[in-house]
Amino acid sequence: MVDQTRLRAYRQDMTHDLDLIFAALGDPTRRAILSMLLEDDMAVTDVADPFEMSLAAVSKHLTILTRAGLIAQEKRGRVKWCKLEPDAMRAASVWMQGFGQFDEIDLDGLERFLERELSQEGDA
Repeated sequence: MVDQTRLRAYRQDMTHDLDLIFAALGDPTRRAILSMLLEDDMAVTDVADPFEMSLAAVSKHLTILTRAGLIAQEKRGRVKWCKLEPDAMRAASVWMQGFGQFDEIDLDGLERFLERELSQEGDA
C-alpha cells in the first residue's frame, strides 16, 4: 500500500523543483548562460563577459540557475566556477515526456536551437 502522505509530499517537492526549473528557463539570459556552459565549466567573470550587464546582474541570474539545480557553482582558489548540472534538465524532460506528446529531448538539437535564437537576438 502506498503511503499517501509521502506520495503527496513527493509530488509537492517535484512540483516545486519543476517550478524553479521552468522559471529559470523562462529568461533568455539564463538560457544563453546554459548554452555557454554546454561547452565547458566557466569562471563567473567569463560567463559575464558577453553580456551587457553588470557582474552583479549576471550573478543574480547564476543564483537563480543554481537554486533551480541547473548549474553548480564552486570556488577554486579565488575564482568562482560554474558548471552545468544535467539532472535538473533531465527531470524536466521526464516530466514533459509523461504527457506522451513529446519525443525525447535531443540536447544537440536544443543546443542548435538556442544558438540560432541567440544569434537572431544579437542581430536584432
